Amino acid sequence: MTRLNVNPTRMEMRALKARLKTAVRGHKLLKDKADETVRRFMEYVRLNRKLRRETEKEVTAALKSFMLASAANSPESIAEAVEVPARTVKLKSGETNIMSVYVPKIEIEEGDEKELYPYSFAAVSSELDDSLKSLGEVLIKLIRLAEVEKTCNMLADEIEKTRRRVNALEYVLIPDYEETIKYISMKLDENERANTIRLMKVKSMLEKESGGR
Repeated sequence: MTRLNVNPTRMEMRALKARLKTAVRGHKLLKDKADETVRRFMEYVRLNRKLRRETEKEVTAALKSFMLASAANSPESIAEAVEVPARTVKLKSGETNIMSVYVPKIEIEEGDEKELYPYSFAAVSSELDDSLKSLGEVLIKLIRLAEVEKTCNMLADEIEKTRRRVNALEYVLIPDYEETIKYISMKLDENERANTIRLMKVKSMLEKESGGR
């Protein structure tokens, strides 16, 4: 605790008490915000873990299919088959507010392609069909996973900043205000006692003078 460098006056003490009240209220609000942000963060962490497991599993399956297709088809046939995208998506990026943190919000609009395999079936094997189908299905999850992971990172940063503010109020500012108010109160009490003693001495002197007459 550090005592603030202020004049020990009643006006200063009233001002410090008002600041202390504001600091205590701010501390409670920030602590409540930190707790709720942590709760929302944990929800996104669980979602992120679920999406990552599913995505990694599907990507692994798609890559396995593609490796089988690469072994069963010539590089030229594969390059020609994947030259035209089988699936398109349009992304609309925006923001959503989570505990005063503006995190990304991605809206996905899938294309209306009717032909899933835009190539000749005679040119390639069925393994490539399975691979492209798997990769197309995992695309949406990859985008969603990126959105959720970015949200987790931003919420984690906000939690850290909020905790620093809470700690600064709890362990620095509020104790400093309380220590300074206590100091001013003691000084004012000392001054009050000193004034009382002086008045008593003056009264005693006046009484002696009156008695001598």
